[in-house]
Amino acid sequence: MSELYLKSKLAFESAKKLAIKSSSEKCDALKRMADALQNSHGAILKANKIDMENNLELSKALKDRLLLTPERIDKMAEGLRDVASLEDPVGREIYMTKRPNGLKIRKVQVPIGVIGIIYEARPNVTADAAALCLMSGNAVVLRGGKEANNSNIAIARVLRSALEESNLPVEALQVIEDTDRGIVAEMVKLREFLDLIIPRGGAGLIRFVADNATVPVVETGVGNCHVYIDKEADLSMAKNIIINGKCQRPGVCNAIEKVLIHESIANEFLPIIYKELKERGVLVKGCPYARQFVSELEMAETVDWETEYLDLVVAIRVIESLDDALMHIDRYSSKHSEAIVTSNYFTAKRFQEEVDAAAVYVNASTRFTDGSEFGLGAEIGISTQKMHARGPMGINELTTVKYVIEGEGQVRCE
Repeated sequence: MSELYLKSKLAFESAKKLAIKSSSEKCDALKRMADALQNSHGAILKANKIDMENNLELSKALKDRLLLTPERIDKMAEGLRDVASLEDPVGREIYMTKRPNGLKIRKVQVPIGVIGIIYEARPNVTADAAALCLMSGNAVVLRGGKEANNSNIAIARVLRSALEESNLPVEALQVIEDTDRGIVAEMVKLREFLDLIIPRGGAGLIRFVADNATVPVVETGVGNCHVYIDKEADLSMAKNIIINGKCQRPGVCNAIEKVLIHESIANEFLPIIYKELKERGVLVKGCPYARQFVSELEMAETVDWETEYLDLVVAIRVIESLDDALMHIDRYSSKHSEAIVTSNYFTAKRFQEEVDAAAVYVNASTRFTDGSEFGLGAEIGISTQKMHARGPMGINELTTVKYVIEGEGQVRCE
């Protein structure tokens, strides 16, 4: 039997034990895991160094996603403590009614069961996913990318050692160490033990999982995010939002990839933002209309408008109206995060109402689409679908529901 099968079976067998653990037991385990991370800098950084040396060909942005530092490990630990401080959703009553026949019907939140998470070069996901799944009463099977395998294994060992000292079943946290690509194909069909699959990575990974899974899937992550600079925008604000959204961490899914600029301000604003982006090492592409204002822009091809760069690259389009901006976003958006910069209340309101995305911003950077920034403690990913969960997925989104009915001998007569 494969490593995946055996570890998924262990996770499945532990899930029922975990589901009935108390909030205090889960909180205690997470706090122990956080302490263990902070006490294990050396082992984790040593493993991460090997991963960094094995992946010198990665882009600067992807290397940034892979890199761990003492500060980032401490941030991971802080995320675990944040999750531990949240209200436990398991057992929470969502709805209650008493029927005319005397039946008392309650709708309550319960764990999903065993969640399989497939992710790429983001070792922090190992800790975040473990915390969120365990706090919501779910066992978890983690399969990270080969680029971060040593880091993932090191983090998992630290977390499991802390679990052994708690009242939670250690087998509820499993990490698949085999990096063979065939593991993913096997994992997405393992209905015997897995109740849900969450892919967290690039468009190729998410498409493969969605197209091949027989286990239910929540699609997350791809972020072809736009910001529309309206004709009534504060241009200083617009500049700061674009620079932050594109340059702070270009390799993450909530980074800005496309900028739409109203034609009435393009002559003034486009040369300014082009200069600012170029000074920060960004490759700036533009449509033919945009290149009339800044001839140095590299020509944007059709494929650019649908591409998530995850790098210091951005494409700019000059448009004629809010209607044009809405049509462009509707065609090319990955439904992750979209933003408008404007001082016009009615323009902002229309943008919020008509844009179909998990997060819609007015006068703010898309970089805030994040579980911790939304007060969720951490996130399992950003859901870009419409069923069950949408946007940053925290512990509430990792539960399902159960109807609990109490009677006094009622029987149905019709």
